[in-house]
Amino acid sequence: MRKCSIIIMIAFLLFSCKRDSIEPYDLVKDNIYLNYPNTDSLVYSFAFHPELEKDTIWVPVIVSGKTARQDRYFALTAVDSNTTAVSGRHYEQLKSSYIMPADSGTVKVPVILLNTDLALAETSVYLTFQVSGGKDFATDLPVKIRTRRILYSNRLEQPAWWASWAGNLGKYSRVKHQLFLISSGTTDLVIVNSYPDWYMEVPRTLYYIANTRYLLQYPFQWVSEHPESGYMLEKRNDGTGDYDFFNKNASARRFLLRYYASANKYVFIDENGEQVLF
Repeated sequence: MRKCSIIIMIAFLLFSCKRDSIEPYDLVKDNIYLNYPNTDSLVYSFAFHPELEKDTIWVPVIVSGKTARQDRYFALTAVDSNTTAVSGRHYEQLKSSYIMPADSGTVKVPVILLNTDLALAETSVYLTFQVSGGKDFATDLPVKIRTRRILYSNRLEQPAWWASWAGNLGKYSRVKHQLFLISSGTTDLVIVNSYPDWYMEVPRTLYYIANTRYLLQYPFQWVSEHPESGYMLEKRNDGTGDYDFFNKNASARRFLLRYYASANKYVFIDENGEQVLF
């Protein structure tokens, strides 16, 4: 009798169990996200590339899941509620969809920034973008890892090293800084006493400063001797004798070279209307 009871109990347990329906992995869509592990925002300034009217930021997109034998499509869109940049003025309009190539789990998407708005010399704008599933992917991952922001402008700020060389460079202005970047061949100078052998870099630093001084004092000769730079001088049609100094690839960004008849001399003018002098 006891043996019969055990058999009946086992049979009851077997028939009372219900198999859960588990969806096979192959039927579940892969997800997609932005591969920026250590930052929420990217910072960019056209001031370090004044010859450019546009530049490309390559956005790394990665699949959470398997690769596929065929191309797959996803979306990258601007988050208008958290964006001050204007499409067509500050960046090229994003495409309706982007391709994750076959047999690939990652791709870099171009986001093209524009340097045609002169207001960027005075203020920054930001573009927030977000990746989503589109046609072939799910959008189940947290918003934080699918969203990033680019903060950009055409503005320079006084670097820490300027004070170390103020005796050579003089008073800071953004125009002087920009002309330094154009002519010196570097974006950085050593900070005095920043490390034990800093003085070993002094000859190199003085060479960079001398290149800038040459542009400021002899702008016409500098342009003639550096055709590879793309910079040129164009006389203004206002009877002043003044010139514009600009790069042929970014003609909207111009620097005033003013003519002083009393001294028969040309001098660059900064954003404050003051002479750029060393």
